Amino acid sequence: MFGTESSLSMFLNTLTPKFYVALTGTSSLISGLILIFEWWYFRKYGTSFIEQVSVSHLRPLLGGVDSSSPTNPNTSNGEADSNRQSVSECKVWRNPLNLFRGAEYNRYTWVTGREPLTYYDMNLSAQDHQTFFTCDSDHLRPADAIMQKAWRERNPQARISAAHEALELEDCATAYILLAEEEATTIMEAERLFKQALKAGEGCYRRSQQLQHHGTQYEAQHRRDTNVLVYIKRRLAMCSRKLGRTREAVKMMRDLMKEFPLLSMFNIHENLLESLLELQNYADVQAVLAKYDDISLPKSATICYTAALLKARAVSDKFSPEAASRRGLSTAEMNAVEAIHRAVEFNPHVPKYLLEMKSLILPPEHILKRGDSEAIAYAFFHLQHWKRVEGALNLLHCTWEGTFRMIPYPLEKGHLFYPYPICTETADRELLPMFHEVSVYPKKELPFFILFTAGLCSFTAMLALLTHQFPELMGVFAKAFLSTLFAPLNFIMEKVESILPSSLWHQLTRI
Repeated sequence: MFGTESSLSMFLNTLTPKFYVALTGTSSLISGLILIFEWWYFRKYGTSFIEQVSVSHLRPLLGGVDSSSPTNPNTSNGEADSNRQSVSECKVWRNPLNLFRGAEYNRYTWVTGREPLTYYDMNLSAQDHQTFFTCDSDHLRPADAIMQKAWRERNPQARISAAHEALELEDCATAYILLAEEEATTIMEAERLFKQALKAGEGCYRRSQQLQHHGTQYEAQHRRDTNVLVYIKRRLAMCSRKLGRTREAVKMMRDLMKEFPLLSMFNIHENLLESLLELQNYADVQAVLAKYDDISLPKSATICYTAALLKARAVSDKFSPEAASRRGLSTAEMNAVEAIHRAVEFNPHVPKYLLEMKSLILPPEHILKRGDSEAIAYAFFHLQHWKRVEGALNLLHCTWEGTFRMIPYPLEKGHLFYPYPICTETADRELLPMFHEVSVYPKKELPFFILFTAGLCSFTAMLALLTHQFPELMGVFAKAFLSTLFAPLNFIMEKVESILPSSLWHQLTRI
């Protein structure tokens, strides 16, 4: 210990004033560079680079909030609310525009040899079917008892065989639904089966409607029959939409929403929005948005991006980024840009699919709101509507990345919505097939100037320290470096001297 202190004291006594001058100059240079860089970074991104690095990278390494600090009950309540919101944000939802397994998903498998649906996704669908299409009193009707077992089957052929067995006993609406979804190989065939299911389902619905007040058992039957009827009518409307009868599909969806206004779990309004966009009936689209784009209702990519599309439609045909940079944005353009920023904040994965920077796949049967699965489901059906509006994709291309400058810490603090949930990547990997590269929240890449400044500061400080510690050795290195640097120039000068006459060279040097 004494030897270490004596050597340290000897080292400090040998330091000359030149070292302190060099150290001060180097520190001033580095401080100036950091000051300039921080000013530039704040002007460009609206936040401090050092603060951002501290919050995003150093705080997790240090374990987050200091555990020794006194806990505030209000803070803990806020964190609990935030955690509950994060859990609700990561809830998996039924895709309102999900495709038909037999007529669409299976056809993709036949052509490509790939499975578009994951086991997790199909298992969630099986749970949905058991929730919507079964009840405790199914054992009283033989066909319903068979279908109750069929919905639990994992083997598709076993489910289809059970549905045929149920139909041999009586006209069973849920058996027709299963055959339309999984056995039908075309949309027309699926529509035919759904029409048969509608006939059987309406009869069951009328009978259970009359008996629903006779006890809890009859009430459960009526609830099940209502779910079956709504599902059949919605799928029939989707068949009409896929077969080109869009106006008929719109009428069926409107009638369904009027008849069963409380069944919002099916999100039929999203089917209606897509059909109205296909008809280019933008006034009705705006009316639907005014009803469902409410602060008290859960948002979706369809709601947010359709609202942005309508705002963009008003200005996109004449929008030019060069003209906007010269004169500034008009009020209508500002509203369109704000709507795009709102949509991108809700789901940042959608623009890459709309701009065709990322390849699309078939959408899953379930989606995670604000996740990659929802982005795929939205872009799969709505890309054509964005292409139809002249200049809309160009406006999106020019403005969507500006959203991330408005939200410096998207995982800690949101702007118009709650912070982006960190659980989306894990859930999307279970919902989407293995051959698809799951999109994650876009991370800001450090600009080249940041890396250059950091390297320059480090290199300058290292040179100053080495020059003081090993002056002779550094002098040798400096001479060797300069001689190597000027070697090509000396070689060229020697060649020029050998070629030009000495008298001419003498006159040139005098000049």
